Amino acid sequence: MEKVVRIFKSHEEADEADRQFYASLTPQQRMDMMVELLDFRGYEKIGAPERLERVYRVVKREQR
Repeated sequence: MEKVVRIFKSHEEADEADRQFYASLTPQQRMDMMVELLDFRGYEKIGAPERLERVYRVVKREQR
């Protein structure tokens, strides 16, 4: 997908442009975008770990 930067004068104008853009897409294009956003394997492309390590810390409390 080609990335495009656009500048708007108001939030309403930007929202309307978003609505028009998504309305112009075919259902297949919308599904492709959704699958791309949900593709968790994308982390592998940037070398991020598959899963975060768990870290535990033991905190000793004062006795009263």
